[in-house]
Amino acid sequence: MTSSELWTRATADRYDAEETEMSSAAVLGPTLDFLSELAGDGRALEFAIGTGRVGVPLRERGVPVTGIELSAHMAAALRRKADEETLPVTIGDMATTVVPGEFALVYLVYNTISNLLTQDEQVECFRNAARHLRPGGRFVIELGVPPLRFLPPGQVAVPFDVSDRHVGFDTVDPVEQTLVSHHFTRETDTAHYRRGASRHRYAWPAELDLMARLAGLALERRVADWDGSPFTQDSLKHVSVWRRPM
Repeated sequence: MTSSELWTRATADRYDAEETEMSSAAVLGPTLDFLSELAGDGRALEFAIGTGRVGVPLRERGVPVTGIELSAHMAAALRRKADEETLPVTIGDMATTVVPGEFALVYLVYNTISNLLTQDEQVECFRNAARHLRPGGRFVIELGVPPLRFLPPGQVAVPFDVSDRHVGFDTVDPVEQTLVSHHFTRETDTAHYRRGASRHRYAWPAELDLMARLAGLALERRVADWDGSPFTQDSLKHVSVWRRPM
């Protein structure tokens, strides 16, 4: 059984409304450009496809997309946007679930590999991506850089969003290599805030490169964002591309 926390119906029903910025043209445009270029005329497989924030518009660009999703509730929200024939989705975890066929592209966005809370499962996720790729195919991950550099001695919390509608911060355990993201989200038209939290296992880019090597993949490219900006020591996240040898 995967260690990923399971998204509930309530979370799935409000997910799109709470992620409107991530679904904006400014965010999605470069993401879709990047992924569609890598897919070319081939098929794409999205691990943890969720409500289809990326998969549905990528399919609308003409890329045949298949999804794997752990939460049936998230997949049900996707079904309101695209039917099974248009965008097939298999319920299962991204570390072990296998779907038919070979793909030019397997991708995993928005920090989702960190939902796997053990190193072994993250390694298996890379191996699962590799077994789905055709020769020359690519595996793409979008993941934040662990925020440890922002932690002064004795401090365990790092804020990542402070606004009128939302306050978010991470509490970090460097020994276990885990963090908990805490969210206080203001309810619409009220002064009340809803509290939520999710657990993650963070990984450094170099650790992901080693996982890729264990799966028979080689690093092809690493950038700071979907727009292709250079990855530097100050980058807060990275988009990494590994390739299966021809």
